[in-house]
Amino acid sequence: MHIGIDLGGTKTECIIIDQNGKEIERIRKDTPKNYNGTLKIVCDLVDYLENKYKNKCSIGIGTPGSLSKETNLIKGANSIWLNEKPLKKDIEEKLNRKIYFENDANCFALSEAFDGAGNKHNIVFGVIIGTGVGGSLVINKKIINGFNNISGEWGHNQMTALPNDRWKNHNCYCGKIGCIETFLSGPGFSKHFFELYNENIDAKNIQLKANNGDENCLEFVYEYIDYLARGLSQIINIVDPDVIVLGGGVSNMKQIYENIQLQLKKYVFSDVVNTEILKNIYGDSSGVRGAASLGR
Repeated sequence: MHIGIDLGGTKTECIIIDQNGKEIERIRKDTPKNYNGTLKIVCDLVDYLENKYKNKCSIGIGTPGSLSKETNLIKGANSIWLNEKPLKKDIEEKLNRKIYFENDANCFALSEAFDGAGNKHNIVFGVIIGTGVGGSLVINKKIINGFNNISGEWGHNQMTALPNDRWKNHNCYCGKIGCIETFLSGPGFSKHFFELYNENIDAKNIQLKANNGDENCLEFVYEYIDYLARGLSQIINIVDPDVIVLGGGVSNMKQIYENIQLQLKKYVFSDVVNTEILKNIYGDSSGVRGAASLGR
């Protein structure tokens, strides 16, 4: 059996699957906002499932950020309490075994490339738009980590600015100003909405109000799609993938899939844009499925 754990910014999800990928049980917990709490919840989930099913399982963990090749410490996590911490080493010591360990976006993309929305394609770029903005490149069902272990981190490129933009640059937790993540993430989405309309509502409710015909929300959603196209065009211009699969809460915005192709044509350096932008198949569970599959 194989256990997968997805350490999200707001939730920690865990599943156990068999060798054929059949899901046996799924558990969700609120994510502790501190390092020791993170270690504890991982070990508690593993102990619970192994005791229940009386099986010593492989353990795959998807985490925000990535392991530095120089220090083996977490870097670049939007769950900032994990940064500069030996997360993989500490979990292995507490569980007394080696574990499989990948960026959460890598797990998401791997799951969607194997049997999700990208399963018919060779070059799949996975995008998670939620608490943060992550990405991963999978070629022929293989995660491409890159020389610096940052392949796919498009969220920390700069957002292209145009003279008629109404949205403002904001500071990013990474130390730069105007990162794509500060525009496209769920928190960035709601922050820009507040600045324009002085109404403090989250990304999910902005989407709901847009779907119900609210003029401000609908206008805002279409502006967001234009910014999304600017960000995705950078991926297409550099990687030129067959498909980009979107995940995370913001990926549920139906207007994206109705309008994004037209917007991409404004920014992609090509006469045509054949890259498909698709919604994930397994929802926000793609990450945890990919984590469990690391051990298969």
